[in-house]
Amino acid sequence: MEPFDREGSADRPRSAAKQSGRVIVIGPYLRMRRGDADVQANEAVRDSEARLEEAAGLARAIDLTIADALIAPISQIRPATYLGKGKVEEITGLIAGHDIELVVMDCALSPIQQRNLEKAWNAKVLDRTGLILEIFGRRAKTKEGALQVELAHLNYQRSRLVRSWTHLERQRGGFGFMGGPGETQIEADRRLIGDRITRLENELKKVQATRRLHRAGRQRVPYRVVALVGYTNAGKSTLFNRLTRADVQAADMLFATLDPTLRALSLPHGGKAMLSDTVGFISNLPTQLVAAFRATLEEVLEADIILHVRDISHEDAEAQERDVDAVLRQLGIDPGSGGRILEVWNKIDRFDPEERENLRNIAARRPPERPCFLVSAVSGEGIDELLGAIEERLAATRTTLDLSIDASDGAGISWLHRNAEVLTKELHDGRFDMTVRVDETKRDIVVSRFDAVPRVA
Repeated sequence: MEPFDREGSADRPRSAAKQSGRVIVIGPYLRMRRGDADVQANEAVRDSEARLEEAAGLARAIDLTIADALIAPISQIRPATYLGKGKVEEITGLIAGHDIELVVMDCALSPIQQRNLEKAWNAKVLDRTGLILEIFGRRAKTKEGALQVELAHLNYQRSRLVRSWTHLERQRGGFGFMGGPGETQIEADRRLIGDRITRLENELKKVQATRRLHRAGRQRVPYRVVALVGYTNAGKSTLFNRLTRADVQAADMLFATLDPTLRALSLPHGGKAMLSDTVGFISNLPTQLVAAFRATLEEVLEADIILHVRDISHEDAEAQERDVDAVLRQLGIDPGSGGRILEVWNKIDRFDPEERENLRNIAARRPPERPCFLVSAVSGEGIDELLGAIEERLAATRTTLDLSIDASDGAGISWLHRNAEVLTKELHDGRFDMTVRVDETKRDIVVSRFDAVPRVA
């Protein structure tokens, strides 16, 4: 067993300890085997200590008192207990010595593995999926967020019901087709959970319908949408506040914000867009959460521009980039498609001038279809350049037209304000000379109806 240095992660106050008990965090990470391409592609890029520190950060996010955090390298996953017999016994001694009430395993456990480990250690066991679900359950503030978390949690719990009723008999009686009391209770609970899941899914369909109406309203204004995505704690909410002058909660912790927020974004030349701050991603994000939060993440699917915010100062920045790309692919977005995603390398204030220059040289060599921008959401460095790039990218998909319309044509002027971005509007001899910017889908309508002509660059 390899000890982990928990410098800077002191135990929480005793009030938190009484509430949540003492916890040990175990990192059961596969050893990389020479020639194992899959391991090299997915696991080796992420440092084991950084992974364990992230797991400990997840535990601290819900005020768990961490008594110890250990890396437990394994050569293969055991079907019964995930860990080998020797490591299970070794951890049993640690649990007894530290008076542990909860063990957090930084992996995805099957129901049988979780049950066997709880029996062996005589302590509650929580895997990575359960821990993330617990965090989301505590952080959800809106009704929509609570519905999404509950749906994900019920789907997770449905396969683990057998653990809750081990005290009831499971033998069959009668003519062989009647279940015993335990079987009846389990099936009854499954039906209750199934009914609740159906009700939640119906409520979330209403949420999706409401969001579609909101998006349709924004399209009539029309406002373009810019969405922030990124690994949790990459600084999305701080950047959101910097760009919009909002006051969204931003803290140096994992999943500090959960519910999505939209604010108006002012562009350098007077244009407007809507900026959306979404939930942070994380490695091995539970599939239940990706499915449950699809209504929220539809803002990303519908966005004109996606800002992928990266904590470029993090030692596992490249691995985090791959994790975010993986979640985007689950949502049906190709990270390498180009034209829609701008990378934002945040927290450059943590580097000295020489390191920043090196980062700028790396950024300059990036392919043009996936550019990146160096910024500091804290100091504001690089923000103007980022805003300029957003404005340029939004304008690239629109056509600028000049037209003249009679001042008495109130319906036509109103239509232009609803369906186009009015850049200039001047009254001359009873007519408005206007310059508007429109989507390609409405270009022909404006040209034919108002005799508009494209502006010469």
